[in-house]
Amino acid sequence: MKEKVDYIIVGGGIAGCTLAYHLIEANQSVIMYDKLNTQSASRVAAGLYNPITGRKMVKTWKADLLFPYLNEFYREVERRTNQKFLVEKEIYRPFHSVEEQNEWMSRSGDENFIPYINTIHQKSLNENYCDQYGGISLANAGYLNVGLYLSSVRNYLKENGVNIVEENFEVQKLKAYEPLVEYNNIEASRLIFCDGAMSLSNKFFSWLPYKLVKGELLEIESDLSENNRIINRGVFVIPKSKNRFRVGATYENYDLTLTPTDKGKSEIEAKLKELINVDYKVVDHFVGIRPATKDRKPFVGMHPNFNKVGIFNGLGAKGVSQAPYFANQFARFLVNQSELDQEIDIKRYYSLYDGETATFDLNEE
Repeated sequence: MKEKVDYIIVGGGIAGCTLAYHLIEANQSVIMYDKLNTQSASRVAAGLYNPITGRKMVKTWKADLLFPYLNEFYREVERRTNQKFLVEKEIYRPFHSVEEQNEWMSRSGDENFIPYINTIHQKSLNENYCDQYGGISLANAGYLNVGLYLSSVRNYLKENGVNIVEENFEVQKLKAYEPLVEYNNIEASRLIFCDGAMSLSNKFFSWLPYKLVKGELLEIESDLSENNRIINRGVFVIPKSKNRFRVGATYENYDLTLTPTDKGKSEIEAKLKELINVDYKVVDHFVGIRPATKDRKPFVGMHPNFNKVGIFNGLGAKGVSQAPYFANQFARFLVNQSELDQEIDIKRYYSLYDGETATFDLNEE
């Protein structure tokens, strides 16, 4: 006899776990396929969430929606799992010049920025920093202990009836024709791919304009003696424990291997030496492939031909901040037929779809 569920979710990283959580909260039954990969982008991510980003220090896209919800969501999951994985810390960003300092002094009274500014420092904050012009301390920031979050949510999902199958999902075995999707001995109302960089080779969604990014990070030991804040300019320095810090990250579009490189290490260290002026020792080196997109907006929605097959992907380096809000929106779309934000809906790329997957044999190797 076939097992019947509302949703099959493929992938158990930040996107898959967060969507599954929202679906079971909406009383939907879920089965998840996720073969643990210690080098997946989610599992090596530093977990930083930051309201002011980029070289030009602009407010993160949709920050006024994303950041209040992420705090509410992660705190709720912490209560339900009896764990603590959201670490609120201000981010200190040194200024490069007096002009930049003056620009932020003028912005400090702007109501659009007030919720995200703690303090404008006009002189050096710490002798261990390279910050002769001072810097800005940002509020509503911090990092997610991604590994603990994922393990906590997986346990919560299992306790609430979600079967997590720790094996690779074989797309060629999927039957995706109306009115249900069928995989092995399971029938589901819908299937959602949350498989990160793997979607680039997925027959259903390979036509979407991904821009995969390799990211390398270092873990260092240092007596920087800074556990109260994250430092971020060129690279971030996140305090993980006493004298241990996570530093990164690189952005590489061409070498997409899961191999740490001397080039990546050198790039991080060069930027680190422009940020702090204390000795350190590199004790570990990580790498992951971020499922980024060409327009830097997530891929959310249903396939143009197979309307029982959907995608929740493309969160790139902002999965921690984007996953909660958009998983909630997508779950409401799936369950209650609510509208999707047009900026994330994959309908914006339907014109790129040539119909090839309308005719491929899903049982063909």
